[in-house]
Amino acid sequence: MLQELSHMDRITQLQDEIQQLLTIMSSTIAYLTSRANFIQISAEVPVTKSRNPDKYDQSDVFEANKRELVTDLIVKAKQIDYLIQSLPEPDPEEKQVCFFRFRPVSWRPFICRKVERLQALEEEMAQANAEYVQAVNRAKSLHAQICEVLRTMLDEPDIVRDEAG
Repeated sequence: MLQELSHMDRITQLQDEIQQLLTIMSSTIAYLTSRANFIQISAEVPVTKSRNPDKYDQSDVFEANKRELVTDLIVKAKQIDYLIQSLPEPDPEEKQVCFFRFRPVSWRPFICRKVERLQALEEEMAQANAEYVQAVNRAKSLHAQICEVLRTMLDEPDIVRDEAG
C-alpha cells in the first residue's frame, strides 16, 4: 500500500510538472508574440506593421529573455524526464485491465485476486487435460495389446486345446 502511494505521489508530481511545463510554454509564446518587434526578414516581404518602442523589448533584452525561457523549458523537461524514469515498470497488460476496468475502486483488489485465481485454475486445467489425453492414449495402447493377445490365442487352436486338455 505504501509503495502504491509512493507511485501515486510520483504520478501526481509528474502531472504537476507537466502542468508547469505547459504554463511555461504558454507564457513563452505570449511573451514572444507580444514583446517582439517586427523586423524584415526578406527583401521580397515588406514589414507592414510596427509597434511603439514601449510595446517591445530591445534586441539585447529580448535575446536574454529568450535564452532564459529556453533554459526554463529545458530544466522543466529534464525534471519531467527524471520523474518518468523514476516510475515503476508497467504491470503486465492483464493486471492493468484488472486495475483500471473495475468499479468501484474498492472491488479492484477482490476482482484482481479472482482473475489471478482463474488464471491459475486455467493452467491447472490445461495440465489436467494433458494428463487425461496421455491416460486415454495409454488405455488405447493397452486395449490394442490385449486385443492382439486375444486374437493370437484364438487364431491358434493348439494352444487352446493343450491348455484345456
